[in-house]
Amino acid sequence: MAQLCLVWGHLIANFHGILRTIHKILVVRIKICGITSVTEASLAERHGADAIGLLVGRRHRACDFVKRDVARKICQSVVPFITPVLVTHLEDPNQILTLADAVPCPVLQLHSDLSPSVLATLRVQLRPKKLIGKVSVQGTAAFDRAHEIESSVDAIVLDSVDPATDRVGGTGRTHDWSLSAKIVASCRVPVILAGGLTPENVTEAIYIVRPSAVDVNSGVERPDGCKSEERIPRFIEAVRAAS
Repeated sequence: MAQLCLVWGHLIANFHGILRTIHKILVVRIKICGITSVTEASLAERHGADAIGLLVGRRHRACDFVKRDVARKICQSVVPFITPVLVTHLEDPNQILTLADAVPCPVLQLHSDLSPSVLATLRVQLRPKKLIGKVSVQGTAAFDRAHEIESSVDAIVLDSVDPATDRVGGTGRTHDWSLSAKIVASCRVPVILAGGLTPENVTEAIYIVRPSAVDVNSGVERPDGCKSEERIPRFIEAVRAAS
């Protein structure tokens, strides 16, 4: 009887371990990007976001970039359980390193088309900060780009671009999710899905792509460009329901 109880105890322990592993795999993390104030950061935090994106160092058209001192203030205001991510268009390695020192975020998202070798060097120089590389999903070249940089970064973000308006993010446009799904299935690093996500479509996007995380900006904004107190919780609820 004692041996039977022991075996049963091991089975229960293993089952709980399996459940924890499945939960870790299936839970999709949420980043609210384009945060421009402590108030918006608190809004994202209050409704359960895992990360916020602070845009600094603009080279392409975008509306949500802030100055370094504002980003630093927001970064320092968040609680320990939410991750502030520094997002930049900058391409010069020295400028990136200087920016990383000025805004103390633990994660950098380099939203440009830096080469794998430059990304790998920056990754070493920026440690222990984590590095996210960007892939613009514009056809099958995105698949090749993802595999070229995956060994040089800690994660990859798949985003839409709009050449007509010179936007490399925050376009409000979706891309080919079937291609994104292929990238997710074949990459060895976590993949973040961005590009045109909204409370209305994010559930479908998660079912198709199966990303590690989703990244939203314009999809949770009001018409005036500020983050919406109504759309952020709706987006987060939709993600939690899908994962």
